[in-house]
Amino acid sequence: MENQLFIYNTLSRKKEEFKPLVEGKVGLYVCGPTVYSDSHLGHARPNITFDLLFRYLTFLGYKVRYVRNITDVGHLENEAEESGEDKIGKKARLEQLEPMEVVQKYLNSFVHNMENLNVLPPSIEPRASGHIIEQQQMVQEILDNGFAYESKGSVYFDVEKYNQKYKYGILSGRNLDDIKTNTRELDGQSEKKNSFDFALWKKASPEHIMRWPSKWSEGFPGWHLECSVMSTKYLGEQFDIHGGGMDLTFPHHECEIAQNVASNGREAVRYWMHNNMITINGQKMARSLGNFITLKELFSGKHAMLQQAYSPMTIRFFILQAHYRSTIDFSNEALQASEKGLERLMASVKTLGELSASDQSTVDVASLKDKCFAALSDDLNSPIAIAHLFDGVKMINSIKAGNEKISASDLEELKTFYQNIVFDVLGLKEEEAADAGDNQALAGAMELLINLRRDAKANKDWATADKIRDDLSAIGIELKDTKDGVEWSLK
Repeated sequence: MENQLFIYNTLSRKKEEFKPLVEGKVGLYVCGPTVYSDSHLGHARPNITFDLLFRYLTFLGYKVRYVRNITDVGHLENEAEESGEDKIGKKARLEQLEPMEVVQKYLNSFVHNMENLNVLPPSIEPRASGHIIEQQQMVQEILDNGFAYESKGSVYFDVEKYNQKYKYGILSGRNLDDIKTNTRELDGQSEKKNSFDFALWKKASPEHIMRWPSKWSEGFPGWHLECSVMSTKYLGEQFDIHGGGMDLTFPHHECEIAQNVASNGREAVRYWMHNNMITINGQKMARSLGNFITLKELFSGKHAMLQQAYSPMTIRFFILQAHYRSTIDFSNEALQASEKGLERLMASVKTLGELSASDQSTVDVASLKDKCFAALSDDLNSPIAIAHLFDGVKMINSIKAGNEKISASDLEELKTFYQNIVFDVLGLKEEEAADAGDNQALAGAMELLINLRRDAKANKDWATADKIRDDLSAIGIELKDTKDGVEWSLK
């Protein structure tokens, strides 16, 4: 390949030259969402990060099979301690829906958000619930190889037994003694040999909605198992890259490695890649911490922490302006700076189409290209690549102003380069300039009308309150009174 790619491998803790198992082909697996609520800004980061990787590998000429799973069973509320209800089952009970209704509702929302962010769909998007038989088969393989045990209808991975032959903690850098010290016994864990053993198959309690028959019990697979099964099913017993958020390194990905080795004697993944977190005031953004902003709220501006609405491309650009292995701290100021930067970059693309060629060039297009590609090939260093693109913006503006000249061949090369980098690799796209402003204006107008209606109701002026609601309904805007206030939506 002309631009040799180097990526940081979490397993070796260093940058390595990327060499695929099969020349010209790449197998890529990324942990996808657990679909039980709306996606938030924190979910945008891994999906944009690995979309950039997918796009750049494709641009370099590789044929990529990109597998991103959907978790629709087995992810318990307290994932570190494997306790509590299934997240989807709990949501189904609260919303009085079938679990698969919950899955479909939030999967539709996730897909819509990813389309807005211009995240390409993966080659294959398997669901955990569609691979129960394969998961049972892997459990049996691990049992047969002596690295698991059955207890009261559940099957647990025997970490201590595994660690006698292999090394548990190779990815996260933890050793078993530390894990033993820091893992407390929980109620109901007496059926395990050790508190740090993790479930491969769990016997369902009577109230557990999602369950399947097995030789061990009516139950459900452990969360870690699904990724080991689906990655190797679609990419083979060994494949090139496994990606995900840094928060999945332990225990999720550590357990995946143990399961792969215990079932077929060797680790499946050659390069492990992890993106860092988005933080708010220095704390990780997460649904479990309640400090998240959904993508829907970001696009509409309807959240107490937001000063305005932000377009999907502003969000994408904001994420790409930081290296995927560094943290990004959310702030309105940072998003507004990204909005202005994106506008400047897109304006230069339009200016590029208006340039006239000269007989000769006084600018160095080849150097600009080399620097950009070198940055992207150096562990996807998108912020450095973007900095070089802004050097290109200065170049374009200087040519437009008549201070520099560009030949016809260089102009075509520059146009092709910006198409390749800005649109094909970084995945940015033109947005209607008025969209964000219109959304902001509409949000402001709605806030005004909702306040007027609230005042009318406070004054017991029911006729005016009803007229505001009915007139809005007539033009396609629906108001809904909730315990948290009034919500509005376009019909």
